[in-house]
Amino acid sequence: MILSDWKAIPEAARGATVALGNFDGVHLGHRAVLRAAHAARPGLKLVALTFEPHPREHFRPDDPPFRLTLAEAKARALMAAGADFVLALPFDAALAAMPAEAFVSEVLHGALDARHLSCGADFAFGHRRGGDVAFLAARAEALGMGLSVVPPVTDAGGPLSSSRIRRVLQDGYPERAARKLGRPWEICGTVSHGDKRGRTIGFPTANIPLGRHLEPARGVYAIRATLAGGQVVPGVANIGLRPTVGGTESRVEAHLFDYQGDLYGQEVSVALLHFLRPEKRFAGLPELVAQIGADAAEARRLLLG
Repeated sequence: MILSDWKAIPEAARGATVALGNFDGVHLGHRAVLRAAHAARPGLKLVALTFEPHPREHFRPDDPPFRLTLAEAKARALMAAGADFVLALPFDAALAAMPAEAFVSEVLHGALDARHLSCGADFAFGHRRGGDVAFLAARAEALGMGLSVVPPVTDAGGPLSSSRIRRVLQDGYPERAARKLGRPWEICGTVSHGDKRGRTIGFPTANIPLGRHLEPARGVYAIRATLAGGQVVPGVANIGLRPTVGGTESRVEAHLFDYQGDLYGQEVSVALLHFLRPEKRFAGLPELVAQIGADAAEARRLLLG
């Protein structure tokens, strides 16, 4: 269940254990925070408390889009990782100005009546990030709340972080991102009308705007699409500007293998599995069509054997 108003918490979500974080991507480190919350008080409900929009989007609205997971996808991933409730606090000027003390006493203790908290070692909160883990530990103890501080989950490259995952995606390594996330990275969005050129050249595509998602390396990917009804279809997708046909806005164009249905207006999740090649400009449509055919054949080989 997704909640957004901390002043109207349902009784079923009060008295829970609460995992705290931005949770962009819901990667393996984030899941460790949820596991720690549950392990501390396994008999209690688990609330994942996060912020929407991401605080960086509030403070730096002109930054290029960087999100790994938008609100609904993040909530789904948090619930799949064990959360009974997701409290997505609207991060606005009022919340940004809330002192750390008020956040602990009014939101965590008062509204949620949290019995136990968990967070990563670098968690910071409150006005000008005035509250750190040491502050949270002191205030939680004073108010009778337990606290689990979870050390970073690490791999050969160091501590896992959303920033590291963004970098490997921008460098064209979706498999590396998947290892850090514990699942393939997905772009989720509503299929929109494109220029309908794909159907005329034998490769109809579902066009999905990137929106506030991070733009990964531009190019062609072997993908797996999950449709609104749960059907999973392999395919091939181009992400980028489509320079051969004069595109000006980066987007996902996904060709789903052997699929005939109408996807316009449907929510579709496109999981990037393998990077096939960078985006390039071709001399004309015949050369482009030949390359799309080769890309599709390579994606089929990788996905279907």
